[in-house]
Amino acid sequence: MKVLGIESSCDETSVSILENEKVISNLISSQAFHVEYGGVVPELSSRAHLQMVAPLLKDALKEAQIGIKDIDLICSTAGPGLIGALLVGLTFAKGLSFSLNKPFIPVNHVEGHTFSGFLMDNKPEFPFLCLAVSGGHTLLLLVKGDAEIVKLGTTIDDAAGEAFDKTAKMLGFKYPGGPMISEAAAKVISTDIHFPVARCKNEFDFSFSGLKTSVLRFIQKEYDSKENIPEEVKNQIAHAFQDALIDALMRNVNKALNQFKVKSISLVGGVAANLSLRNEFQNVSSKKKIPLVIPSFEYCSDNAAMIALRGFRIFKSGQKFDYNFNAYASLSTDNFINYHK
Repeated sequence: MKVLGIESSCDETSVSILENEKVISNLISSQAFHVEYGGVVPELSSRAHLQMVAPLLKDALKEAQIGIKDIDLICSTAGPGLIGALLVGLTFAKGLSFSLNKPFIPVNHVEGHTFSGFLMDNKPEFPFLCLAVSGGHTLLLLVKGDAEIVKLGTTIDDAAGEAFDKTAKMLGFKYPGGPMISEAAAKVISTDIHFPVARCKNEFDFSFSGLKTSVLRFIQKEYDSKENIPEEVKNQIAHAFQDALIDALMRNVNKALNQFKVKSISLVGGVAANLSLRNEFQNVSSKKKIPLVIPSFEYCSDNAAMIALRGFRIFKSGQKFDYNFNAYASLSTDNFINYHK
């Protein structure tokens, strides 16, 4: 089957074409102009998606060397995300589905990330433990099969990627802050600066708001404002922040691996591009002798290939959707396929 995927949940417009689960085209247009505003502006994001989705489809078909009528299945992100941005891709997909008389599958964005490891040659094996970390979500999931995702833990406040971006802003780094924090932290071997991370009532939940506040209080106490922080100290703060956040993530991952028997582990989402976090997962994989699957960098960020793949697997399970299915901004238990708490 030729599967078309469309992703427009935030500030990347992406169109991908798969042949079953093999990627034959995956194009991404990033909205770099948000840097000027220090974060994503929803209305501007929606307008950019409107401008890019049709040209990207044309280019993706050309790269895949097929015509629009060769498409067998159309999938698009339905949520969670920015509602205006989501509606652009979802409405476009529904229109294509109707005009071509081809089946339409709405896809949960987080499920797309969760199954992005299946885009790799070495794929996860059920059941697998998945840490999904991005700007909007931090979830520890036990994936028992295509239709059974068990949520072990989630963030009770800030997502990991959001904490990266907000801390970067405190240090005077440009948006997006995650890569800049990682780059600054890499310049430091060790530091005497340490930040605490809160522990949650649910042993697998995460909390990063307190970590972010600790960084802010340190800056206010020692330097009054970000303009007064020496470059070397900025690097040390970035290093201490990143270490604390990664330690919190790995603490819960290790607890889950001690409690649940899994055949593989997977790290997905935008923060999965962080090299220090990747190294920690590789160390755990080696120590516990459990195969590790981390998507290539292209599939860590928001992309349509993971949406097409997840949609294809949902379609194969026999589930059907009509055009009344609408976009949703927030993640809830009703969004997941056969979601189990």
